[in-house]
Amino acid sequence: MDVLKLLKEAAQVEAEAAARLVDQLDQSFVDAVQLIQQCEGKVVVSGVGKSGLIGRKIAASLASTGTPAFFVHASEAVHGDSGMIEARDVVILLSNSGETSEVLNLLPVLEQIGCKKIAITSGRDSTLARACDLALIYTYEREADHLNLAPTTSAVLMLIIGDALAVTLSVLKGFGQKDFYRYHPGGSLGAQLSNLYKESR
Repeated sequence: MDVLKLLKEAAQVEAEAAARLVDQLDQSFVDAVQLIQQCEGKVVVSGVGKSGLIGRKIAASLASTGTPAFFVHASEAVHGDSGMIEARDVVILLSNSGETSEVLNLLPVLEQIGCKKIAITSGRDSTLARACDLALIYTYEREADHLNLAPTTSAVLMLIIGDALAVTLSVLKGFGQKDFYRYHPGGSLGAQLSNLYKESR
């Protein structure tokens, strides 16, 4: 079995899907940025499984680049953690199919809270897409695994969308190196910026 060939094939599937995603970005993505800009609270990201793991990273990227955000696991949210969410927040819900039961179970709670909702999903006509104020839709031909089942390509596309939102919002807010250093004084990045920051003060 040619291991290198398998590695390249998996990487190529994801790389090609990522390249095609660029042309899928439309006005709904612009509207999502504007909705988050207008948010008077925080951005809350939620999902389960691999989508949940991607959601954690999206929330972390938003927070570290100037958009206050945190992650709430969809299952925990219906067991009390939804108390973290307020009407002034924007909630981003991740589900590849748009039919993930744990995520859908959260919708009635969010309706009662009165917050805005953004879906990130491949299910254009899914329950989740229809229930949210905005739906950010991506498409792809297949997952990268040989069974076409493991959340691989779909997870990468969710991550790219989240990064694109975070970076765009950061630019629009005029988020600079000083701001980044304020939230990230540790590690090699903090060390890299520390001298510059101290000199500029």
